[in-house]
Amino acid sequence: MQSGLYVVGTPIGNLADMSPRAIEVLQNVDLIAAEDTRVFGKLAAHFDIKTRRVSCHEHNERDVVPDLIEKLQNGMTVAVVSDAGMPGVSDPGFRLVRAAREAGVPVYVVPGPVAAISGLVLSGFPTDRFTFCGFLDEKKLRDDNKIPHTIIYYESPNRIMNTIAAMARIMPERKIAIVREITKIHEETIIGYPAELMTITPPRGELVVVVAPRPEHKMSDAEISEIVNDIAATSMKSAAADLAMRAGISKKEAYKRLLEKGGEND
Repeated sequence: MQSGLYVVGTPIGNLADMSPRAIEVLQNVDLIAAEDTRVFGKLAAHFDIKTRRVSCHEHNERDVVPDLIEKLQNGMTVAVVSDAGMPGVSDPGFRLVRAAREAGVPVYVVPGPVAAISGLVLSGFPTDRFTFCGFLDEKKLRDDNKIPHTIIYYESPNRIMNTIAAMARIMPERKIAIVREITKIHEETIIGYPAELMTITPPRGELVVVVAPRPEHKMSDAEISEIVNDIAATSMKSAAADLAMRAGISKKEAYKRLLEKGGEND
């Protein structure tokens, strides 16, 4: 093998997705830098990978990287792996790759599954332009909503229902896809407007949330008024959410329209 750093993608759920090249590289490098050596140990046992390994995770990466770079400069071959998927994509690895580049060490990639891209493809939303925002930060959701094209997030099952509720408030006009357990037995894709998904059974497992682009069509005042007439009989809160979702306007604007309608009826 050529000396250098090998960035190796590993399965995100289904072990059959492990590539022959990834197995060969991991069996033959001098050292494997693993996000969690115990997690990688299960993969290693399955594919008979007996290479020596060290931990390289978000809490020790800064301390471990200089030693790994020294080993690489001395001609060793080192592979970096995360617990699942591609190292460096919301996982440790990017600092090691950056340091290797700065030190003039060759870097090679052994491609593997990426949950973000798999979720994007499964959503059916436009793929010509998209922004991956990593793990969702609700405080930045309003700013993220300014992104007009497809958005991709990672999310945890214990926060997903709060996230859906936040999206119903902030981006009600944009469809979302919740993709869970990609490549596993219970893989599932749930698609709808946030307001429609607020009553679903909380999804379990590893989650990718994909947000559709902002609607290009802006409804006319007449079209919005027609929807207002259709839903004005329901409660103000649910009516505003419904109007915002169907008309592609903000919830604030929806409340304003409904209040105007109420004034006309008076």
